[in-house]
Amino acid sequence: MLLRSPGWKGRALLGSMAWMLLCGGGLWPQVSWSQSTVPPTPVTRLPADTYTAREQDWRNGAIVYQVLVDRFAPSADLVAKQHLYAPPKILRRWDEVPKAGHFVEQAQVWSHEIDFWGGDLNSLRGRLDHVQRLGATVLYLNPIHLGYTNHKYDSLDFKAVSPEFGTREDVKALARDLHQRGMKLVLDGVFNHMGRQAPRFVHAQRDPSSEAGRWFVMGPQHKGGARTWKDVQNLPELNLEHRPVREHLWLAKDSVVRGYLRDGVDGWRLDTAYELGPAYLAELTQAAHAEKRGSLVVGEIVNHPSGWMPAMDAVMNFHWRTLLLKLVSGELASAPAARMIERTVQDVGIEPLLKSWVLLDNHDVQRIATEIPHEGRRRLAQALQFTLPGSPNLYYGSEVGMTGGWDPAQRGPMRWDLVHDEHPEMQWITGLIKLRQDNRALRVGDFRLLDTRHLLAFERHTNRVADTVLVLANASDQSVTETVALRNGMLMDDAPLREALNAPHLPPPKTQAPTKVGAGFITVTLPPWGVRVLTPVVPDAKQGYSVYKRIP
Repeated sequence: MLLRSPGWKGRALLGSMAWMLLCGGGLWPQVSWSQSTVPPTPVTRLPADTYTAREQDWRNGAIVYQVLVDRFAPSADLVAKQHLYAPPKILRRWDEVPKAGHFVEQAQVWSHEIDFWGGDLNSLRGRLDHVQRLGATVLYLNPIHLGYTNHKYDSLDFKAVSPEFGTREDVKALARDLHQRGMKLVLDGVFNHMGRQAPRFVHAQRDPSSEAGRWFVMGPQHKGGARTWKDVQNLPELNLEHRPVREHLWLAKDSVVRGYLRDGVDGWRLDTAYELGPAYLAELTQAAHAEKRGSLVVGEIVNHPSGWMPAMDAVMNFHWRTLLLKLVSGELASAPAARMIERTVQDVGIEPLLKSWVLLDNHDVQRIATEIPHEGRRRLAQALQFTLPGSPNLYYGSEVGMTGGWDPAQRGPMRWDLVHDEHPEMQWITGLIKLRQDNRALRVGDFRLLDTRHLLAFERHTNRVADTVLVLANASDQSVTETVALRNGMLMDDAPLREALNAPHLPPPKTQAPTKVGAGFITVTLPPWGVRVLTPVVPDAKQGYSVYKRIP
């Protein structure tokens, strides 16, 4: 049996001497935790200024909208760009879909890597109304560096923008447009490798003993004479141990990282961040913060996220993506999934998790509508994506249910013909975004797991009881009724809770009978794949009686 320490009232009554006797004199048991035991999440409320500070940091609880520039918006001046797509590159029609192609031996790439649709930064700027209307606060662009392929993960020159997309001046203009809308811009940094057609690598191949050769890991033991990322011959790895490489990328004042930040960019998403290692990641993050205080460095980490912060500000939370997909597919039951989520919060800490991106799909995996075609399961995963701690990452087109399997199918051109207010998927996604906009605890609040048998349930909370959000999810194909013990003593007995999410399986919030708290318990019924998001009804004490009149 675990004994808890008395609260502040108990200490006041015992008196300081008695409290010292209990704690130091051996009358109060000293509890030690074994490695196999998870200590309970403390039931505490942090000072008000903690949450105020979190709200003032744009990186916490952001809504991130991800765009492949080539595929997002048709160019208004495609004729003038025709020369940029010379064979073996192909310029596709906007109504065509990507298809897997053949290997182009001469270029050492697949043909679908050099199929283009013609989008650029200027055409993207013309569609910012859509991004803003959704409620996104951050625009994240896949690589725009000079590169041979359409995806630009094979940079030829990190400091130049690929002409198919525009120029550095276009990047500055995009940043200004976003800032005027109260939004931020994050670029994709690919600093583990370059493209084999990069002039520096071509020089290194000719003369491995030259300074250019020291930028790469050259040698006959490597296929093609150089170490490449995952043995992809088009992607020779950079020798980060050679300091001039790091000076060029992030250390020097005119480096790639610092230069773009001065151009108005607000942060970097680091491709294959796990390849760079914690020491170099910390060096990069320090350089970014020195150039622009409050800038974001978020890394692609496909591992458990522990141990990677503070080397970076945040990670792309692939760990929770896998957890959510396994949960809604039935591979993982609610109870262990809940414990895994709580353990992640304990291991990583809430502050870096609030900045970390919670994703269900992106350019490297199947689109969520293809991965989870069952609407109920998919919407349950999305509801958790938008209510767990973090910053939801919305891949372009997911708001209109775009489909697409593995590469290159998930990188189709944006379906602007599907964008309208009556689209059910659009209504659902904008509803989830509004839910976060309306509820402070979902953006910057702490996490507290609730004990359940069949449901996955948790609380998000701040220093104010009115901010409290309870999330209950039924990841099964059976209706579930369960009594759940709450862990927030400020939620008053006989006080009602209101439905904050207008979920398709529930009546509209205003017509639904309120759930009431009873001595710290609630009883809820959820249909298969159902989710409920509940918040307390806190009347204004100035307008009449309120049981919350003296509760902050």
